[in-house]
Amino acid sequence: MNPNFARLQPYPFQELSALLKGITRKPGLTPIRLSIGEPKHSTPQFIKDALTGALDGLASYPLTIGGEELRGAIAQWLAARFSLPVPDPATQVLPVLGSREALFAFAQLVIDSGARAPSVVMPNPFYQIYEGATLLAGATPHFINATPDTRFGFAPQQVPDAVWKHTQLAYVCSPGNPSGRVLSLEEWKELFEYSDRYGFVIASDECYSEIYFDDSNKPLGALEAAHRLGRGGYERLVVFSSLSKRSNVPGMRSGFVAGDATILAKFLHYRTYHGSAMSPAVQAASAAAWRDEAHVAENRRLYREKFAKVVPLLREVTEVDMPDAGFYLWLRTPMADSEFAKRLYEHYNVTVLPGSYLGREAYGENPGANRVRIALVSPVAECVEAAGRLREFIKGL
Repeated sequence: MNPNFARLQPYPFQELSALLKGITRKPGLTPIRLSIGEPKHSTPQFIKDALTGALDGLASYPLTIGGEELRGAIAQWLAARFSLPVPDPATQVLPVLGSREALFAFAQLVIDSGARAPSVVMPNPFYQIYEGATLLAGATPHFINATPDTRFGFAPQQVPDAVWKHTQLAYVCSPGNPSGRVLSLEEWKELFEYSDRYGFVIASDECYSEIYFDDSNKPLGALEAAHRLGRGGYERLVVFSSLSKRSNVPGMRSGFVAGDATILAKFLHYRTYHGSAMSPAVQAASAAAWRDEAHVAENRRLYREKFAKVVPLLREVTEVDMPDAGFYLWLRTPMADSEFAKRLYEHYNVTVLPGSYLGREAYGENPGANRVRIALVSPVAECVEAAGRLREFIKGL
């Protein structure tokens, strides 16, 4: 067995299941699950039709690089969404089986485990795939604590130069999970300067980029930031995106990576061994999804409605910050986050995720402690009902 396997920690939802095991919930309240960031809106019919209309493609092995139609649709979407020159579909775009799979695989390509003290820098709290990928690649994770002091940003000065000198990869999440924070152009500029100085690759996780609240202030993407800063070749930069949240198709497992053509050529070569070619039917449905914005605007409308109704209810009893983007509330708790989650589940049948399960102890604190992540993914009425229960729970503490 790979000895690094023993370094993996339990996944947050395993910890949550163990926490809630055996609890007798209050009868008469329907369960509401706000712990997992799984979209619950309906998949648009035109995507289903594109999928079923391409089933003849199942008779052929797909190419790992994907078809020209899909790569072209992604390149055109990137250009339109982020005001970029159209990326080269043949060299700067690569379809993947959802961002999760690619974020994990990417570390296996980039990390040289034989180097001295290979390091990977990542936000804290974080999407646990970053840590698992790092450990199994034979590297050591180093954390940047996302706290109110930095407005939950990515502050590279937290990491000592001695660590940066051995850093090979930095995971960034913008909009952030769980805070919803979007990095500014100045923050990207600083991170690019660190990458230039130390030579590490940046993996920018942007799977929440299309869930935002102000059409005049769309979340800034890493490629967009690079372009605006005169870094047109996207050197040492790869972005990861997905249709799961944008188009409500998490079961389709469809996303892409885009950026530095030299890195993507190596990633493609890696993936020919990895066995990650996308089904032709999923490719057809994905291309249709990337070419349409009307369903994404409707998706955003539903999330805006939920936040507009939920946040005022919670503000009656606690401080609640609106995220820049995404569908999470990162709520401070008046007690230990795990105890808060346990008692809320027991007395109000609402499931939320303890924030400490998403973070690690670093620089003397776990920045997820005394917070819970609330995923507003359920229908509007259910989210409003959950907010009412949360309000009553907090009032009674």
